[in-house]
Amino acid sequence: MFVRRIAVVGTGYVGLTTGACLASLGHEVVCADVDAAKLARLAAGEVDILEPGLAELVAEGIAAGRLSFVLGAAAAVGHFPDGPEVLFLCVPTPMGVGGVADLSIVESVVEEVRELLPDGCVVVNKSTVPVGTAERTAELLGRDDVAVVSNPEFLREGTAVYDFLNPDRIVVGGNKQDAAERVAALYSRLGAPTVLTDAPSAELVKYAANCFLAMKLSYVNAVAELCDRLGANITDVTEGMGYDKRIGQAFLMPGPGWGGSCLPKDTAALLQLADAADFEFRLLRATIDTNTRQRQRMVEKVRVAVTGKRTGSLSHLRLALFGLTFKAGTDDLRDSPALAVAALLRQAGAELAGYDPALGSDCAHPDVSSITVVDDPYLAAKDAEAIVVLTEWPEFRSLDWNRLAETVRRPVVVDTRNLLDPAVARRAGFEWIGLGKA
Repeated sequence: MFVRRIAVVGTGYVGLTTGACLASLGHEVVCADVDAAKLARLAAGEVDILEPGLAELVAEGIAAGRLSFVLGAAAAVGHFPDGPEVLFLCVPTPMGVGGVADLSIVESVVEEVRELLPDGCVVVNKSTVPVGTAERTAELLGRDDVAVVSNPEFLREGTAVYDFLNPDRIVVGGNKQDAAERVAALYSRLGAPTVLTDAPSAELVKYAANCFLAMKLSYVNAVAELCDRLGANITDVTEGMGYDKRIGQAFLMPGPGWGGSCLPKDTAALLQLADAADFEFRLLRATIDTNTRQRQRMVEKVRVAVTGKRTGSLSHLRLALFGLTFKAGTDDLRDSPALAVAALLRQAGAELAGYDPALGSDCAHPDVSSITVVDDPYLAAKDAEAIVVLTEWPEFRSLDWNRLAETVRRPVVVDTRNLLDPAVARRAGFEWIGLGKA
């Protein structure tokens, strides 16, 4: 098997997973970051990210001598005597003004390494970037001997390692066919279908895929509301839909809205790209508006459950929030729909206590400052007017709901994920309120 010398800039979810997984495939990998303390922990095999299997891969890569960590992009390029053959850019591209992706970190790294890269090196944009970024990167490099390729990631938090090693497809786009083929060959052991295309098409694939998933989620949330109004059962409706191979079962679970580190910024970025191209992307705009409305609808469900009125006051009423992360299996709070709903409840005057299996009472994230975060779900539920399930952690199903019924002030649970077994909750004395379950 051929072995490539690979430098990865960035050690977040994408960068660290990319580096560790490429090392597990036999390549020589060095990962760079600007956080010296974080790098020291990684070099010792300590992974801060809650991602199943990642810590083990990092430890294995270090022990095998195929994975190392250095401070700064320049040091990553200089790590190999002959320089890297491939340089992956896995740095943040946060949402900027107007929804456009902020490429300042990407551009900063390119400027740092452009004079240091060896002849024939391939620079790979792994971060989610707007159409035209590969061309912009090539312009910043100003080197005909260094190719730029787009290779978008399709990793889900909580299953990132599995997704990398078992991909649905590999997408590589570039204006130099040989460079694109070299990048695609890095994944040859995975046996996945490979799409070789131009850079703009590869860049658009990621946005188009994520925005389609967001549309699917907004659609099922709207159907769930329709079920509430018509007396239908959303579980049966989505089961009937999901057996259609053209639709599939994935992303048909209603919830408090979609969020996380990708969908909000990617939908906003594609909408901005469409506007810049003088295209009115009404379907995407409706997807975003529906998601915003969904969060308000969850607050309305809580109002009705607690006060019996859609406009009832929540002022000074204590609510227990079960789940704060944007989804189960991760400790990521970025653009969490749970926190968005919590913020609206707090604005309505409610007093909030929260419990999440991935967070401790010492959680210092600014978005949880208005929530009393505790380490015990029963403590969170003490004297609560209602329990609001906001994240689909499986552990919530196995809680002692009889004990919870004795702990709360009022035995009401608003299950915004349809996670719990309604019969179990009702046998414990709870009034169970879900989505699309009139």
